[in-house]
Amino acid sequence: MNFFNLLQSLDELLYEVMSWLVFYPVTLWRVLVHPLKMMDYSDVEQGDVSDQQYTDTLSPPLFLLLSLIIVHAAEIALVGNDAVVASKVGLSALVSTNTDLILLRIVLYSLFPVMMATRLVRARGLQVDRATLRAPFYSQCYVAAVLAMMLGTAVILVKQGHDWAVLAGGALALFGLLWFGFLQTAWFNQHLQCGRLRAFGHASRAMVESLAAMFILSSLFS
Repeated sequence: MNFFNLLQSLDELLYEVMSWLVFYPVTLWRVLVHPLKMMDYSDVEQGDVSDQQYTDTLSPPLFLLLSLIIVHAAEIALVGNDAVVASKVGLSALVSTNTDLILLRIVLYSLFPVMMATRLVRARGLQVDRATLRAPFYSQCYVAAVLAMMLGTAVILVKQGHDWAVLAGGALALFGLLWFGFLQTAWFNQHLQCGRLRAFGHASRAMVESLAAMFILSSLFS
């Protein structure tokens, strides 16, 4: 790569990073106000060619990653480094920096999209492969990002140690899970064209599987 190609690459990288300042709040607002519409929007975008996808928003995985980075930065500012970073016991020894912790958290919160997407594909009677899993996984990343922000903020409040902060953190975590569960029921109802009771069953099963997998994986690093 010559010097001019390097400059061009840096130019494109700088534009991409700075554009996040515009498109992140736009994406966040749309997901908060119209979460199901944004999930449908993601499904439509998956049908476009790669360079025409998500032109007026952030892609769902990137939105999830940036949301986790923002919450993590707030945690460092208000609470300090997580105990996992300092611990050298067991698998937590692999998490030696904040970057490692962010990567671990994105894996943990990505369990929600992958479990929900897998449940939908199986409920449709389709084979689970890269093609069938991709679109529902991407759409789920939008709402998983908001859930991650709620749960992350709840953890920060609980770590404050004050009675009011612990209560507020618990209430926020409960609200986030209920909000997420309600959306999943509506999502399964819409995509499977089934009754709300059956949709609730699919959503509940996928949420239990996600939380169980998240708990098991996180406990290995505690």
